[in-house]
Amino acid sequence: MARVALVTGGTRGIGATISTALQAAGYRVAANYGGSEEPARKFHSQTGIQTYKFSVADYAATGEGIARIGKELGPIDVVVNNAGITRDGFLHRMKPEQWSEVIATNLSSCFNVSRHVIEGMRERGFGRIVNISSINGQKGQFGQTNYSAAKAGMLGFTRALALENASRGITVNAIAPGYIKTEMVAAMPAEQLAKVVATIPVGRLGEASDVARCVVFLAADEAGFITGATFTVNGAQYIAA
Repeated sequence: MARVALVTGGTRGIGATISTALQAAGYRVAANYGGSEEPARKFHSQTGIQTYKFSVADYAATGEGIARIGKELGPIDVVVNNAGITRDGFLHRMKPEQWSEVIATNLSSCFNVSRHVIEGMRERGFGRIVNISSINGQKGQFGQTNYSAAKAGMLGFTRALALENASRGITVNAIAPGYIKTEMVAAMPAEQLAKVVATIPVGRLGEASDVARCVVFLAADEAGFITGATFTVNGAQYIAA
């Protein structure tokens, strides 16, 4: 029977591409979303992928959503913690809610989701958790102390959880994308976009499919000896040791 994969923030942007790539690889995919209904309906009609609305920033709501997925699709074998938001601003002007919302959605969500699936994975002796971090969690970013902190926290979370579960057939890895050609990035003024591309040695923006291919690789049964790793997908814009 096909393995079940949950992708948080899985109906738009990079998450949507990850969801369809996993579907193409033979997984039964549950795509989570927490916002507008219309994009999720459109995504489902185009792909046939089941969508599930719940806030990954809320522990109880996440548990209810995951329980529903388990009943409808089966136990979750693969988790892609992709959900994320930005609330940019300089720290000396940042409001507490700008900080707490980003930490809750980008970092605490990793705990909320992983906590609700990890016991089942340990009992079954198999699991794949892939956390979508960011280049800005590796190098920092002007005006993004909240986002950079959350994405950096995901890397520590990845390493510790990998160590805890390595003996149980569960791998935990992270992917740190650079500038990816999403609707948000493509909407940047041409002059600003050109400056960004000039800092990428490969000479172009990344594609969402570049990230999705890494997810499919790490989710595979055959990737059982890779855990606690961070895959940088940034065109050599930032090379981490």
